[in-house]
Amino acid sequence: MTIKLHDTKQGRKIQFEPLHEGEVTMYLCGPTVYNYAHIGNARPAVVFDLLARILRRRYKLTFARNITDVDDKINAASLETGKSIADIAERFIKIYNDDMGALGVLAPDIEPRATEHVAEMITMIESLITKGHAYVAEAHVLFDVSSYDDYGTLSKRDLRQMIAGARVEVAPYKKAAQDFVLWKPSTPELPGWESPWGRGRPGWHIECSAMAATHLGTTIDIHAGGLDLVFPHHENEMAQSGCAHDGQVFVRYWLHNGFVSMDREKMSKSLGNVILVHDLIKSIPGEVIRLALLNAHYRQPLDWSGDTIASARRMLDRLYGALRGIAVPDDVRAAGKLPDALLAALEDDLNTPKAMAEFFSLAKSLNKMQGSNERQELAAMMYAAGDLMGLLQHDPEAWFAHDVEGALSADEIDALIDERNVARARRDFKKADVIRDQLVNAGVRIQDSTGTTTWRRAD
Repeated sequence: MTIKLHDTKQGRKIQFEPLHEGEVTMYLCGPTVYNYAHIGNARPAVVFDLLARILRRRYKLTFARNITDVDDKINAASLETGKSIADIAERFIKIYNDDMGALGVLAPDIEPRATEHVAEMITMIESLITKGHAYVAEAHVLFDVSSYDDYGTLSKRDLRQMIAGARVEVAPYKKAAQDFVLWKPSTPELPGWESPWGRGRPGWHIECSAMAATHLGTTIDIHAGGLDLVFPHHENEMAQSGCAHDGQVFVRYWLHNGFVSMDREKMSKSLGNVILVHDLIKSIPGEVIRLALLNAHYRQPLDWSGDTIASARRMLDRLYGALRGIAVPDDVRAAGKLPDALLAALEDDLNTPKAMAEFFSLAKSLNKMQGSNERQELAAMMYAAGDLMGLLQHDPEAWFAHDVEGALSADEIDALIDERNVARARRDFKKADVIRDQLVNAGVRIQDSTGTTTWRRAD
């Protein structure tokens, strides 16, 4: 089996082959740390965390996810709150990493910060000027888009379409409206660094090009991010990196996840429908949010509605329910074989819907299995699948016992079930039915089997 990925530039799914045998480099555009991450920001973090897990099974992966800690949005947040730019950045870096960690996102190998790579950015800009791809105008340095013949090949748009449809800054110092800023001057109250063009700060696009080259080399295997970054950010990265490195291919595979909408509307502050991960994890298990983000194919749009979380919770309840009551010895669990069909689905351009179907097929088989050893082996396979996908990381009993604010506690539910079992043993079925109805009305589903009664919270 081989891994297949959909390359945005070629517009099709192709077989993945790294530049260097046995080794893979991957770069993901990370957060701009001025506020909490919303659910749309979390989708690429979760999706490409899954890809990193898959790649590590076959290759030595070097995965970089950057931090943009110099940006006009951070500057604006500083002016609005009165807090220093450094304080704002540090605070939201920690919050972002903690919030993504709650979703099962593993730390990248490298987490470069833009402010720590300004020297490399200046060097790259100087190279672009020397090679005739950039020019200086009124203390700004701009990339000359007309100097790069392949501009637009990633986003599949010609210059006229891009100028008409994109938010390009029209300024008198530009030779052409589509030229983009590599360096801009800073006023005294803004962060700035000394450069050949005066005190200033880098443009957004040059940051990622410099950080990717510094840590992963001039040509990287995979560059990933949200669909909204294709143009202008990734288009501009591709242009300036290729020109700075004498036409070398910057990225071999471009991957982009689809948008997240809210009840079929674009999330925006003006509509008041932005969902923050930091708020969600206060009341919803991170695994539920993770599965909700993986439930649709990563390249497809994901509509976040009232049923999104409920559906993901039901799915996890089914998986945990199949494992409930099965004690798997450590050696059996460690030897758990990853289901071939599930792995094949994930290696086929991260086909998570198909992978989940295989997951449920395994759970169904486990529910029917009678032999103790066979049940342990199937359970170990489910745990192996969960480890790869970042799911099933809790003890099944603990999963079902989590308390919900305003609801019956786990101890109260267990006490009621014991009382019901006593009533049934005494053939007081009327009382048993009353207790059952009390549990159902409290959002608890019970299931009787030979000698035992299990329960879980309903949605």
